[in-house]
Amino acid sequence: MCFMALDDPCFTVRLAGTESDLLAAQRLRYSVFIEELGGDGPLVDHANRLERDAFDPDFDHLVLIDERRDANALDHVVGVYRLLSGERAARRGRFYSEDEYNLARLKTSGRKLLELGRSCVHPEYRGGSAVFLLWQGLAEYITTHEVDLLFGVASFHGTDVMKLAQPLSLLHHFHLVPESLRVCAWPEHRVAMDLLGRDEVDKPAAMRAVPALIKGYLRLGGCVGEGAFVDHAFNTTDICLVMETARITERQRAFYTRAKDEVRVK
Repeated sequence: MCFMALDDPCFTVRLAGTESDLLAAQRLRYSVFIEELGGDGPLVDHANRLERDAFDPDFDHLVLIDERRDANALDHVVGVYRLLSGERAARRGRFYSEDEYNLARLKTSGRKLLELGRSCVHPEYRGGSAVFLLWQGLAEYITTHEVDLLFGVASFHGTDVMKLAQPLSLLHHFHLVPESLRVCAWPEHRVAMDLLGRDEVDKPAAMRAVPALIKGYLRLGGCVGEGAFVDHAFNTTDICLVMETARITERQRAFYTRAKDEVRVK
C-alpha cells in the first residue's frame, strides 16, 4: 500500500518496507514520546535515539514520508501509526494494550480486530495535512483487510488524574463503549474516570482539553472503555478507544479517505 496526494507530491504514505523506514519511525517516536513527553521504556535506545519495544516486529508500521527529507539520516518519516491485526496478536499470544486493559469482550466478539498505537506526528507538521494523510492510509488499510473493530490506547499527557477530571468524566459519561464491547482497565491498576458527576461536567471546556487524536476518533463514532490507566513510564494517563468501522458514516468516510481522483495509488 502506497499513495501520494496529488496536491502535494512531496508526501507519501506507505507501510514501512525497509529498515530505514522502521528506524526513522522509531527515531520520530523517540523525539515525541521520550524527548517531548518525558517517557521511557526498557528497550528504549537512548544512544541512538530510538523508541522501540518487543512488539515492533509484529506490527505493521504506517509511515508518512516527506520526500524532501534525508532518508539516510533517518529524517524522512514525519508521521507514524503502528497496526497489529488480530491474527498476528493471536500468534504472539496477546495485544499490546492487554497489559492495561481486559480485552476479552473484543476477542470473543467474532469481529476482525485491528489494534492502533504509537501514533505521532513531527512537531513541524502538526496542524496541517499530516494527520489527514495518515488517516487516508489507515482507511485504505482497514478496507483492504476488512477490519470490523479498531481499538487502542490513547493518552493524555501527564499522570495527575485530578487535573484531567473534566475530560475523563466527559468521556465516561457521554462516550462509554456499549456493554457488549466494553473493555475495562485491569482492577489492580484501574483509575476511575467518573471523577465528576454527569451534571458537573462543563462539556465545552472538557472537550477542549481532549487531545486532537481522541477527538478525531470520537467524531468517527469511537467510544472509550471503562477506567483509565496511569502510565508513569510514559508520563501519560491512558484510555482505551473502541470504534466499529461499520458505524462510520459515508460522509465521515469521504472526509477521511477523499475522492478517488484526489489520490494516486502506486
